[in-house]
Amino acid sequence: MSKENSTPIEKLFGSKTRAKLLQLFFENPEKSFYVREMTRVIDEQINSVRRELLNLESIGIIKNETFDNKVYYSANNKHPFAHPLNEMFTKKVDLTREKDVHSTTWDEYTRPVRHYLRGLIVTNRLPGQDGIDLLIIGNDRTKKLTHWAEVIEKKQGKPINYVIMSVEDFTYRRSVKDRFVEDILEMEISEVFDPERIIKS
Repeated sequence: MSKENSTPIEKLFGSKTRAKLLQLFFENPEKSFYVREMTRVIDEQINSVRRELLNLESIGIIKNETFDNKVYYSANNKHPFAHPLNEMFTKKVDLTREKDVHSTTWDEYTRPVRHYLRGLIVTNRLPGQDGIDLLIIGNDRTKKLTHWAEVIEKKQGKPINYVIMSVEDFTYRRSVKDRFVEDILEMEISEVFDPERIIKS
């Protein structure tokens, strides 16, 4: 890791992977993650992730449990440093600017897939809350939207729950008041991309 290119947080913790893992755990203190999920989200090599997990577990900052033959890791919220780490990695946002910044971000995010994307709902799902983060409406026969969602997950730096539906599927579900779609529309929504008025029709 080049020290010149390191962020202050990476310099503080001595490792880019360690800093990314701490951010993942303490921005999502109620969630647990398995190793391959973490490598995908933080975009680091699996050996580096495993090494840092061992380091963090050895000092009690994180804990693990096995479920369905997978080992899941999570923040140890009872550790004396848990609260300050949570404070450190929880971004403080100026709420007077949050909407404009958020809108600009999603406008940039959607630009590469405008040809395939027909609609998008971004929710404000809280950690542990049921539901999804993104409802993506469009043509995914070439898996362009699936790949795009994975890229967004890396940019966001946390796991994203998303569902991709065709326009026909979404329109039909709206017409029959499908519970899944109705629940999404009742969630707190932070952003809607709807150039053809498919969602608001």
